[in-house]
Amino acid sequence: MEWRNSMSFSYERLWKQALKRKINKTALRDMAGITNSTLSRLSKDKTVSMDALARICEALQCNLEDIVEYKLEKNGNE
Repeated sequence: MEWRNSMSFSYERLWKQALKRKINKTALRDMAGITNSTLSRLSKDKTVSMDALARICEALQCNLEDIVEYKLEKNGNE
């Protein structure tokens, strides 16, 4: 049996943080100094740079685990 790992990131925690603080995506972008492209990637649960995540954490005064979740999925092939 061969195991292949598939990794993905979820930014659902980020959107929950923003909602809790009543911050929309445009305001978050401006607060954190990130680009529209980065915001789009976050919205699609795609990878973004650690610099962008650090900026968001600084803007929201939170930790990385408060805004991103790493998901490891195992796919078994026989």
